[in-house]
Amino acid sequence: MRAGIKIDFVSDVSCPWCAIGLQSLLAALANLRDLLDSNLHFQPFELNPEMGAGGEDIAEHIAHKYGASQQQFAQSQEMIRARGEELGFRFDMDRRTRIYNTFDAHRLLHWAGIEGRQLQLKQALFKAYFTDGADPSDHAVLVAVAAAVGLDPTGAQQILASDRYAAQVRAREQFYRRQGIDAVPAIIINDQHLIQGGQPIAVFERILRQLGVPRPL
Repeated sequence: MRAGIKIDFVSDVSCPWCAIGLQSLLAALANLRDLLDSNLHFQPFELNPEMGAGGEDIAEHIAHKYGASQQQFAQSQEMIRARGEELGFRFDMDRRTRIYNTFDAHRLLHWAGIEGRQLQLKQALFKAYFTDGADPSDHAVLVAVAAAVGLDPTGAQQILASDRYAAQVRAREQFYRRQGIDAVPAIIINDQHLIQGGQPIAVFERILRQLGVPRPL
């Protein structure tokens, strides 16, 4: 009998290390599929909640927010690209040139959780932004991505045209902020144990074994 394990994956769809962390976590869970029955939930976190319409150039944003030089930015981009390639995820740095507000994407992810399509939408949003260079704040993009993973496009349009799930998303964001989460990805196991960052597969696997697999008496 497999052991049940609850995983809350706190992240933003514009965070490259979140995409890496998810790929790595899913690979670890696949390796442990005979031992663990995982219940994975995606929780909202906005890296740039004040980002205006149209977004901002990534290089300028990183330089302003973190004080990174052009060389440091280029090195970081290459590290991200290489880690993604190792995990089978393609970062197209030539297409992903801007960073955007992601609040509406989180509202759709909340809905997708109700509809049982949250993982599929999360993965599709990562691909749309990091691989295809699409704007995750653009409602047409969000509707198309939602439809591609089997969600009702009319339902998606209606949500985006309203403020539905806005209060729920803000409440979850505030909850995790109050818990001390100020960087993502933050992976919380069984409401008790925190794993931070885009860890390698082996690290996730070791920790999941320790926390989720019951030891023999």
